[in-house]
Amino acid sequence: MKRRSFIQTTGGALFAANALTASAGESEAAVQEKFHISAAAWSWHKMFFNGEIKQIDQPKLAREAGAKGLELVNAFFPSPQYSYLKELMKTAESEGIRILLIMCDDEGDFSSPDFREQRQAIINHRKWIDIAAVLGCHSIRVNAGEKHISPEEDMKTAAASFYELCQYARQYGLNVIIENHGQRTEDPKWLAKLIETVGAPNFGTLPDFGNFPPGTDLYKAVETLMPYAKAVSAKCYDFDEKGNETQIDFPRMLDIVLKAGYQGFVGVEFEGNRLSEIEGTKAGVKLLQRIQAGS
Repeated sequence: MKRRSFIQTTGGALFAANALTASAGESEAAVQEKFHISAAAWSWHKMFFNGEIKQIDQPKLAREAGAKGLELVNAFFPSPQYSYLKELMKTAESEGIRILLIMCDDEGDFSSPDFREQRQAIINHRKWIDIAAVLGCHSIRVNAGEKHISPEEDMKTAAASFYELCQYARQYGLNVIIENHGQRTEDPKWLAKLIETVGAPNFGTLPDFGNFPPGTDLYKAVETLMPYAKAVSAKCYDFDEKGNETQIDFPRMLDIVLKAGYQGFVGVEFEGNRLSEIEGTKAGVKLLQRIQAGS
């Protein structure tokens, strides 16, 4: 079987089984739950880089935190071989965890004025689309690139690159999503316009509650990005004695998310220092569960 046919067969079946949509066909229970809770693997990045855990351990950590889904990070993969991907899928399945997406970093600059760099960024991300398809993900998360010429010129360059990548991803039913994650994407209006400029149905945002420059109105910024959202990142740093996030009003953020009609996964991404990564991730999930229950 040819490589692409193989991935379409295995990944397509898994995608159909695992990908969560907010369509009218959702079960009544899913609609009543309003949203679903996942854990971002980046929440445990210190443990990973310290050699305390491996990627294969992360489905268990997500389940122990109380999440139902897991968002992977490309830098955590020890191998792209199918034997490893199969083991990772089996592990996630045994823990009752859905693998949702892969956050891709350091794979090239989509807005570079150098045509060769643009092409290399597209090529580098295709392999992560292939891997995401095998794992049954619904998306890969990408970055727009550096600031180069002007907001307008950088958008024009990035839009052309993203449109081509989205066409590649469509064959697997996968989305390409972009987060407010530095450089031009810190401006929510610029990012929203980029989504509209590309105009691909499988190109969207991953609004992160915290990745904005100081002084930004976080709530207005997330509200700007939510109409295009295909995933949501609940960034958290610390919690008070009542279990509330100390820097971000989570009930207000989730109200914005739900008012946009979003019913997919909201991923806890802990980046605090006072609590351990295990404790912080669990605290984030517990807060979302409380909001989910309406209390």
